[in-house]
Amino acid sequence: MPNIVKTTEEQLRQMLAAAVKAAVEAGELPNEPLPDYIIEIPADRKNGDLAANIAMVSARAFRAAPRKIADTIAAHLNTEDTYFASFEVAGPGFMNFTLSPAYYGDVVSEVIAKGDDFGRADYGEGQKVMVEYVSANPTGPMHMGNARGGALGDCLASVLDAAGYEVWREFYINDAGNQIEKFGLSLDVRYMQLHLGEDQVELPEDAYHGDDIKVHAEAFSAIHGDKYVNVSVEERRRALIEYALPLNIEKMKADMAKYRIVYDRWFTESTLHNNGELKEIIDILTEKGLTYEKDGALWYKAGEYGEKYQPKKHLNRDGEEEGIKDEVLVRANGNPTYFAADIAYHRNKFLRGYDTLIDVWGADHHGHVARMKGAMDAVGMDGNKLNVVLMQLVRLVRDGEIVRMSKRSGKAIQLSDLLDEVPVDAARFFFNQREANTQMEFDLGLAIEQSSSNPVYYVQYAHARIHSIFRKMQENGVVITAATAKQFALLTATEERELIRHLSALEKTVVDCAKAYDPSGITRYALELATLFHKFYNACHVSGVETDLMMARLALCDAVRIALHNVLAMMKIDAPEVM
Repeated sequence: MPNIVKTTEEQLRQMLAAAVKAAVEAGELPNEPLPDYIIEIPADRKNGDLAANIAMVSARAFRAAPRKIADTIAAHLNTEDTYFASFEVAGPGFMNFTLSPAYYGDVVSEVIAKGDDFGRADYGEGQKVMVEYVSANPTGPMHMGNARGGALGDCLASVLDAAGYEVWREFYINDAGNQIEKFGLSLDVRYMQLHLGEDQVELPEDAYHGDDIKVHAEAFSAIHGDKYVNVSVEERRRALIEYALPLNIEKMKADMAKYRIVYDRWFTESTLHNNGELKEIIDILTEKGLTYEKDGALWYKAGEYGEKYQPKKHLNRDGEEEGIKDEVLVRANGNPTYFAADIAYHRNKFLRGYDTLIDVWGADHHGHVARMKGAMDAVGMDGNKLNVVLMQLVRLVRDGEIVRMSKRSGKAIQLSDLLDEVPVDAARFFFNQREANTQMEFDLGLAIEQSSSNPVYYVQYAHARIHSIFRKMQENGVVITAATAKQFALLTATEERELIRHLSALEKTVVDCAKAYDPSGITRYALELATLFHKFYNACHVSGVETDLMMARLALCDAVRIALHNVLAMMKIDAPEVM
């Protein structure tokens, strides 16, 4: 089914091209190529529904004042068989166009006809995109950054899917390397403290000090007793890791499932160690002369390929410019670093045939971006096809006060604590209200409030209100029929026109969000749609009016219901029928 918005813009371009051609043939404009021009929505709708700057950009080519060019083109314009009712030339040469009633009726009809597919686009043309997000360290609980990253990454994946991409969601589990060794050491100390006493075994400062480590050690001890006290350190730590790590990973999967996030794959770092891809990466970089040894470690010359991705030079404490800092690939103890494994992992993703890779990272990883993109070039991939969404911190607030501790546990609030306290709908909606690169406050009190002040409640209430309208119609015995063009022509109220214009913008909003890797535009679209619907509902009666107008307004309500349902589904937020 054709997209009415695209059809309308195409009609306008054809109208303008035909008018310019007629003016040239009449000798009123010179026969020169027509420059590119923009069709846009005027800032003030009083100036029309669409505007074209064709006369402004043609002044040099046609060697005339824009106003004269605009008047000449206008004299040859023909709006017959188009969605345009009228046009005017304004100011120094702006050309403004007003849409016909047929446009508004056809938009509503299109939404209803497309149903669940309304808002979807073919912009991505089936290109394969992988979105990797959260990828939390499996050695401990997930935190607020993971909560925001989960919502952003998952909604971004949904937006890309709606925009026509083939999307793959992935979680990268760091189950190898230094952090796992530290995990084993921490578990070991806590286990030995249980059997030898805390004063006999000291927990190093740089170990994991969380209560979750104690819980694992106690549970392991309950199963095995002191069986592992007198074995070698290596055997004990291996047994502890093999017990605790799968439990942590299962907890992560359970938390993500509760958050309505389902990954296509949970990829383990150990895969890269075991299948030789990590060694292959180090060999490739060494053969290219991009490594060197220092202090017993193997280093990567990050600047050789990464400099071109650096947005600006970094200044050191003395105000002097510094290039990209080199990275350690293999530590002096022989362990590959996270960075080395990350290069191998991203290369692995490209080798699996993805056209574009998108990572959602915390803002503290900003210095890592240019190095990783450059590393992709260094190992034969295309760093330009790796895109990183950097995400700022979240501040939790309640009653205007910053909240750092969970009421339930008395400890720092984790993702699981948040989902115990606020509805998943609210968490996903709130985290998608702001662009990733902006800091945000998450109001815990507002998230559970059942009022129009709560944005997700406000949007869901609009959807439920529409269902209520149809239920009342059914109870009153009203037979609802498909609205006709004649009936749609009655939708002339300002509130009706504003609502329909916003409905028509969904596909463009989806594409714009996909282009920017920013799903927050979808949340804003939903809020604006709900606002315009409530405004329409308060100004325009659906029942108690003559039948033709009632059928047109019911069709409009149904179109809004469809759009709200589709946007909420994109964000994996419930669209209730009763509230």
